Amino acid sequence: MTQFAHDTIFPLKDSDLSKKDQVADMFNNIAHRYDFLNRFLSAGVDIWWRKKAIRQLKKLNPKKILDVATGTADVAIMSASILNPEKITGIDISDGMLEIGRTKIKKQGLEKTIELVNGDSETIKFADNSFDAVTVAFGVRNFEHLEKGLAEIKRVLKPGGKLVVLEFSQPKTAGVTQVYNVYMKLVAPNVGKIFSKNRNAYKYLDESIKKFPEGKNFTLILDNLGYTNTYCKPLSLGICSIYCGEK
Repeated sequence: MTQFAHDTIFPLKDSDLSKKDQVADMFNNIAHRYDFLNRFLSAGVDIWWRKKAIRQLKKLNPKKILDVATGTADVAIMSASILNPEKITGIDISDGMLEIGRTKIKKQGLEKTIELVNGDSETIKFADNSFDAVTVAFGVRNFEHLEKGLAEIKRVLKPGGKLVVLEFSQPKTAGVTQVYNVYMKLVAPNVGKIFSKNRNAYKYLDESIKKFPEGKNFTLILDNLGYTNTYCKPLSLGICSIYCGEK
């Protein structure tokens, strides 16, 4: 498997823990403020991004969905409403995030539709050809080995099934780029420090986005892994992108 530049970006530079363990610890630490900071730092636009990504699956009408790196289950809950599937399974390596997700699911009475379990993208504990669709929102940057995780997702997709990835990207428009860079380098880490007491998490966010193989580079990775009909849809002047591929 190829190693990509963002694979070497860790939340903590002086830790002996693997990237996977560091990411799990990081999200456990910020779980209690994660949803608030998402809404605050994106001015609520992240909700629209998620809905736009989920709607890429409308024509497919999937009955069984896997939400990888489900976090606090935002995409799983929105998918239940927009797509009305029979079953959504969310997996994540952070028990802290899953705990908050389960509380949200119970509050909305979705326990029969959505199940959250601790699980790793690189060793998905489901049989081949298990899901009609797989979603990953703001999670692929955190995979310890990007290709391995994407290959595992393809394995559990049914033939004709679809992967939808939502991920941050870097805007290329003059003027927007400069404002974005200042925001990600200074504003986001300091706001993160104030509200979650964890500046490193949002510093890692900036660094990992800069190194991530975005746009055509990401769809090329999907192509090389055997995905078909791959495409990329930039959102909000390129701050975020939707990537899709089929098995």
